[in-house]
Amino acid sequence: MYQLIKALTELHGPCGHEQEITRYIREKTAELADSVEVDAVGNVICRTKGSQPGPRVIVTAHMDEVGFVIKKIEENGLLRFEKLGGHDDRILLAQKVEVTTEQGHLRGIIGTISAHYMKFDNPDAVRKHKELYIDIGASSKSEAELLGVQVGDIATWCSETEYLGSEKTGRIVGKGFDDRAGCAVLIRVLQELKNRDFAGEVIALFSVQEEVGLRGASIAANHIEADAAIAVDTTAVSDTPESTMDNSLKLGDGTGIKIMDFSLIAHPAIKKTLVNLAREREISFQREVFPGIGTDGGALILGGRGIPTGVLSIPSRYAHSPVEVIDMGDLQATVDLLLSFIESLSERSSFTFL
Repeated sequence: MYQLIKALTELHGPCGHEQEITRYIREKTAELADSVEVDAVGNVICRTKGSQPGPRVIVTAHMDEVGFVIKKIEENGLLRFEKLGGHDDRILLAQKVEVTTEQGHLRGIIGTISAHYMKFDNPDAVRKHKELYIDIGASSKSEAELLGVQVGDIATWCSETEYLGSEKTGRIVGKGFDDRAGCAVLIRVLQELKNRDFAGEVIALFSVQEEVGLRGASIAANHIEADAAIAVDTTAVSDTPESTMDNSLKLGDGTGIKIMDFSLIAHPAIKKTLVNLAREREISFQREVFPGIGTDGGALILGGRGIPTGVLSIPSRYAHSPVEVIDMGDLQATVDLLLSFIESLSERSSFTFL
């Protein structure tokens, strides 16, 4: 699982530019599903049928990561940028990024003033991204263009996925766990289903552009018919010492079973089924109530006449940064519970509101 996540997260694919991830997942799932297609916007849709009749279930995770798009090349070779997805301007300064051009990848840094200038500056100021720039080492606009940079090129965090502390901690750090960790869960579930009996049909949806408004999943929900859906995404824990944290969700305490967020109030039948399965099979879980986040589940529930939808959340620290942290135990709990849900289905399964 670690090697799979490492491979996924070290690819570059911010919102609307997920081609590297789309290609990787299409190739990785080609022998795991009965059919694999890439739709017009880049969603990867994998269908696999069980050996018995049963419901049609969507399981989904998004491929995109937060990133940047180059909007201007200054005469001195510095690059101005816009955000793709949600960023906290406070963490942008002095971070390494990777600029993707038609000629390949370029290392860059988001510049900041020297500490020696602090006494001439306002140390409490948080500079907005529109005031910032990416330095790729070019000394002029023409040199930057010779390196292949064009307006519209993308940039992402430049960081390696590795164990935090050591392998013994079971925790890993890197970029893009939101939501390549969820993509890894879906791939692992497809691998497991190759050797297991189950009922119905599983549709694994690897979606695009979640970070800019659940766009890929919204498109898919308009043309994929399903009886139930479960989104797999990361969620922000609250177990660090900041005053805003309340310890309601912790790293290492198991997968999160969504109660509600700003995009979705989990369908009661899906939620109840997940909780009961976690208890029966002794899978560690936490109940998640967090209005500060949204997932593709919010788009899927609006599909067709309404798809009963739930969410499994992978707890994460430092989301949308180059140093996101997740616990491998939480990841495995998410795999186990999603597999348990699929295996629990039968021809009699239904998810009614009452």
